[in-house]
Amino acid sequence: MDIVKEVLEKQQRALEKYKPITVDKHLEVRLDIGSLLCTDPNDLDANELRNNREQFLLDVTRDNTQLLINAIWDLPTERVDECIVAQLPEPTTVLPRLRKVPGPKPLTKWEKFAKEKGIKKKKKDKKKYDEILDKWVPTYGFKRADAEKEKEWVIEVPKNVDPNEDMFQKKIDLRNEKVAKNEIQRMKNIVRAKKVEVPRGGYFGPEAASSGQLLTAVTVAKSSTASVGKFQNKLPKEKEARGIGVKELIPGAKRKASHIGPQPEKEVNLDLIKSVLNKKPKYDIEKAISIQKNESKLEREADPTNNVKKGKKGKGGKRSKGHGKGGKKPKGGRGQRAPGKKVAVGRKRR
Repeated sequence: MDIVKEVLEKQQRALEKYKPITVDKHLEVRLDIGSLLCTDPNDLDANELRNNREQFLLDVTRDNTQLLINAIWDLPTERVDECIVAQLPEPTTVLPRLRKVPGPKPLTKWEKFAKEKGIKKKKKDKKKYDEILDKWVPTYGFKRADAEKEKEWVIEVPKNVDPNEDMFQKKIDLRNEKVAKNEIQRMKNIVRAKKVEVPRGGYFGPEAASSGQLLTAVTVAKSSTASVGKFQNKLPKEKEARGIGVKELIPGAKRKASHIGPQPEKEVNLDLIKSVLNKKPKYDIEKAISIQKNESKLEREADPTNNVKKGKKGKGGKRSKGHGKGGKKPKGGRGQRAPGKKVAVGRKRR
């Protein structure tokens, strides 16, 4: 009996560590199960908040979380992939959002067909046993391709096929075609999900050309011929392009009309030769000579080895003959010879 009593006391002490699932509140909390939100209108105890803030806030949070979990357990449940899942109701609290709530992902063509026919998706195993290689090989991935190469190292050539044809390359081409077909199907699923009309020729991308752009492209293609589209045949219901052509498609592009017209070709060529021969030269000879002289002068002045004296003399430079100490010219008057006349110089008399 003592052992039983001791076990019961030990179990009671262990249960005392956990609080009960029932929570008592003065005012009932407001629960929004769809948003998993619990709003507590009860006032906080100022004394407990002042003395032991951390523990008091932890207890309040635990009680409100317990009430939220109790409400979730009352909801209807369903089993999904061997798990019990609760069906949450629509949220009642309006929360501010920058973008709208994403909707359900649209079904692809195959998923829609499988849902109508009741076909369930089977989960593939990561590996499967290959009896030819006598080992486990991956179901998908690059290692599976390596295993396929190892297994199919030789391929039988059928009788109705050219014996010189590369069967390995043919197999690679078939696989590439299958990949391209799957990619086209994936693009069609995206277009169908966005509710965009797909043309009969297929999906041309998110920025398909409009009728005006197509008309411009046709006009440019025609004007790229030697006759600038003069002798190009028109389609049965083709419209005349107005104001669109090379300039609209290629900014800055200029195209002159062809020589073909009412004027004979010989006269057109003669006019072209006359216009070339009668053109004046674009350069001016006199201007070119003056520019050359100016450049030569600047080079001589900039040359430090040039001995040409210019401007004022240096400190030890010579003064001109007949100048005074200050370098001034003598004033005109008696004793100064007239310009252009010679003067005889003789001996000085005693």
